[in-house]
Amino acid sequence: MKDWERLTTVEEMEAATASLLENGKKVGADSWQQRVKNQTPHCGFGESGTCCRICSMGPCRITPKAPRGICGCDVHGIVGRNYLRFTAGGAATHSDHGRAICHTLYSTKEGGNYQVKDPEKLIRIAKEWGIETEGKDIYDLAHEVAETGLMEYGKPFGTQRFLKRAPQARQEIWHREGIEPRAIDREVSQSMHMTHMGCSSLPEALIRQSLRAGLSDGWGGSMMGTEFSDVLFGTPKPVDTEANLGVMEKDMVNIIVHGHDPSLSEMIVFYAQDPEMIALAKAEGAKGINVAGVCCTSNEVAMRHGIPMAGNFLQQENVVLTGACEAIVVDVQCIFPALGPLSKCFHTKFVTTSPIAQMPDSEYIEFHEETAGEKAKAIVKLAVENFKNRKPELVNIPQMKQKATVGYSVEAIKKCLDGVTNSHVDELNTMKPLIECIKAGVIRGAVAMVGCNNPRIRPDYAHIELMKKLLENDILVIVSGCAAQAAAKAGLMDKASAQYCGEGIRRVCKLVDIPPVLHMGSCVDISRMMVLAADIAKDWGIDICQIPVVGCAPEWMSEKAVSIGNYVVASGIDTFLGVEPYTKGSSEVVGLLQGGIRDWVGANFTVELDIEKLPDLMMQRIEEKRAALGI
Repeated sequence: MKDWERLTTVEEMEAATASLLENGKKVGADSWQQRVKNQTPHCGFGESGTCCRICSMGPCRITPKAPRGICGCDVHGIVGRNYLRFTAGGAATHSDHGRAICHTLYSTKEGGNYQVKDPEKLIRIAKEWGIETEGKDIYDLAHEVAETGLMEYGKPFGTQRFLKRAPQARQEIWHREGIEPRAIDREVSQSMHMTHMGCSSLPEALIRQSLRAGLSDGWGGSMMGTEFSDVLFGTPKPVDTEANLGVMEKDMVNIIVHGHDPSLSEMIVFYAQDPEMIALAKAEGAKGINVAGVCCTSNEVAMRHGIPMAGNFLQQENVVLTGACEAIVVDVQCIFPALGPLSKCFHTKFVTTSPIAQMPDSEYIEFHEETAGEKAKAIVKLAVENFKNRKPELVNIPQMKQKATVGYSVEAIKKCLDGVTNSHVDELNTMKPLIECIKAGVIRGAVAMVGCNNPRIRPDYAHIELMKKLLENDILVIVSGCAAQAAAKAGLMDKASAQYCGEGIRRVCKLVDIPPVLHMGSCVDISRMMVLAADIAKDWGIDICQIPVVGCAPEWMSEKAVSIGNYVVASGIDTFLGVEPYTKGSSEVVGLLQGGIRDWVGANFTVELDIEKLPDLMMQRIEEKRAALGI
């Protein structure tokens, strides 16, 4: 059998996309591929970060003839300020997601739209935060924990509560370098203040605040978003599902959920299973209702319910181009405004639900916790009643899909390890079996691959090819976000794909009964990876920066990704990028991000635009860490 024979190739995915674009041409539909051509070449000043428009004396562009802006700020200050603003945007976005989940947790009640699905985890977090649990009604406790979480956004004193999850050595580094995040909103607000006209223009100060703002996201807002979603909707455990556009069903009502906030999608999934809605679908001529996902909302419902994953970020238009999408229902983040006019070319209903993400040419059904059930049922009904408007001549569903096992939360990973350990009972619920595999060289190390798709990189190619090369060399791969969906679409989350990996990974996958690529969730769930790294470090007796693990975002594109990169590096994990940040105009900023910050936090960024070189660079760094540990 050929190498990786079971995988769906990038070429097959591209052929399917080409077929769908032909479908779109029949009705005059636009596509991101054409818009990329219209926007090329990109602005060179923007790409290098050398344009400043934070006051109306400009905009100022740095050139050899004009080496300073009107205020006198040089290129290093301008690039640094732009980088910090980019970080602040991402930290605000992910943390606001976490805030919304806090509010959802606060709305829980017995028999309500939202209930506590994992009371044990709620109690564990409460104890971690010093909240009394004895004798309390579980919903009273949920409200108290939610309110305490909301205070993390604006408390006047102290630092983020979850920082104590990190090894003591890492906490001391954050304190020494002055980058411990305080109130989440304070870090975002201070970032905006620092970059206001007439404030900071020193690169070291701007990059230090970038790390601090990122940490407020990863160990603050995102971590609460992850943990409280588990309390609300259940902590993920391994579940089988399917991925790629072939999960859409020709003879069923297809509802696509897209975005990031599971509060909406959980309700859509629930009411799509309502016997009344299924009966209505059959009355409309369909065999039933099929819910599938796109982007991180897809990860959320896949890992808790086995809902199939239709695709990742750059496939969101493709689901409409199939002509078989009755409704694409979105919440927040990474949603193309193009979905509005595109949906009008077909019969699809484009339903927006959040005041934060209102878009033209959509049907706006505002979603709130208090009316969640009522609104979700109305949305499902809208989709079902739209089935009769489908145009059969435009239906074109690519027949490609792969099996995937998803849902490897930290708790699930520990349970898998417990199932194979021969250690004494007090060694259970630890990372020590994995550590022993790494020490023995059965697994050389791990790569946390995360991030978006980006048209600057051949979509999904970097994710899939990098994973294959790493797995062949006994590097374990853990994933989240759109990188996770790339792996799932290709078949790398099918346990059978372990046969193509290096001998060590093959042995581990068979012994532990896991796929070669472990799905840890959505992009906020990179906070799970931080907890996983912290637990490995503590069980090993070392700091996070010493573990033979690196991060990689080969196709990143958003402000959120910059925030993530900052908190991953600030946590001590070297991070490799396949898309260059808008910093190349400043040798000082590049020097800090790709070198100097290692003296602060024990890790830094590596940018390599040649995707073929990235795996060797990552493996080299992993081997350096192994050598330093003497293993």
